Amino acid sequence: MSKTFDVIVIGGGPAGMMTAITAAMNGAQVALFEKNKRLGKKLLMTGGGRCNVTNNRPVEDLITHIPGNGRFLYSTFSQFDNQDVMNFFSERGVALKEEDHGRIFPVSDKSATIVNTLKDELENLQVELHFKEPIEKIIADDSVIRGVRTAEGDYSAKSVVVTTGGITYPSTGSQGDGYRFAKSVGHHVTPLYPTESPIFLTDSFITNKTLQGLSLQDVKLSVVDDRNKTVTSHEMDLLFTHFGISGPAALRCSSFVNQLLREQENVTLKLDCFPEKSAIQLLEEISERSSGSTKQLKNALTSFLPERLLLFFLEQVDISEQTYNQTSKEQLEAFVSYCKNWSLTANKTFGLEKSFVTGGGVELKEINPKELSSKKIPGLYFAGEVLDVNGYTGGYNITTAFCTGYVAGTHAAYNAFA
Repeated sequence: MSKTFDVIVIGGGPAGMMTAITAAMNGAQVALFEKNKRLGKKLLMTGGGRCNVTNNRPVEDLITHIPGNGRFLYSTFSQFDNQDVMNFFSERGVALKEEDHGRIFPVSDKSATIVNTLKDELENLQVELHFKEPIEKIIADDSVIRGVRTAEGDYSAKSVVVTTGGITYPSTGSQGDGYRFAKSVGHHVTPLYPTESPIFLTDSFITNKTLQGLSLQDVKLSVVDDRNKTVTSHEMDLLFTHFGISGPAALRCSSFVNQLLREQENVTLKLDCFPEKSAIQLLEEISERSSGSTKQLKNALTSFLPERLLLFFLEQVDISEQTYNQTSKEQLEAFVSYCKNWSLTANKTFGLEKSFVTGGGVELKEINPKELSSKKIPGLYFAGEVLDVNGYTGGYNITTAFCTGYVAGTHAAYNAFA
């Protein structure tokens, strides 16, 4: 077994596998170190085990859906983008399909299809795979990369690429090793926080389990700062749980909640159950359904909202037992305000260990965006979630991983032959 390589890659997730493949395609002798006994352990879990391999949106839309420093990726996507990801797998016999919101999956609906394709390519390119051999340190001498050290000894290489992922789902091996390596050679790591995470609420209806299990479709959830300025809004589905809220709208708001919680004890969320209708339109609709009726509002407005939510809002205004004609204009406006502008109070999200994506990471000011190389240590590269880049669920993070892996692998190989 050789102890000398052109490129060493640390971490066998999507970024690491693509890095190793690309470096080898460019003629480099590559070793890939994975602390688990198999590759792509976290990748196998993505997309509910189906692997949402990328997203078929224009690059500008990709950037928009990567709120954590997505603009840093313009150079990456100019070299290898989501279309290239799809071509990569299609050329290797993987049939792909597009589902809602541009999400791309293998037709097989199995993450193993993607992981096995990458593994086969690594083997075809004779990448040397080192399993269950954790990297202990990166070896640098006079600010130049020399290689890595494991319990088995030292391995030398002109280029080392750190692709260890974030710190979410530590059971998959994502335990923050990459941040430690980065710091050990003088890089800064920005504060880490959970993103794409369910949100805890402190409101009494959560404690009382009034709405637990209720799901809402196409509602708008907004995060509001302490100056009542909207920080972000997402019009998607939402699920009430025993602890707070989950579902796509909540997950997308979570990173903004965590950023505000650094400065505030609680964060206000606003829920609009009718984002396509104005308050005036809702009042007119209520009037059409209810005026002249002898039914109580809770019966006259059946199907206006899901039953439990309708009753909850009516009870907040104390009009559930009233008919329309018994209800004042002010009371109806207060009810509509709940429908359009309901305030919720968040105090935390799930921790990093149970969240989908890590926010924060290796400081981007210290990374060359064209090559994903370190500005501090020649021969050192970073790719994937270890960087301070994070996107929404829907194929954006895995796209970032594959694309940054391609770019880092390409330039790591060039550097090895320079």
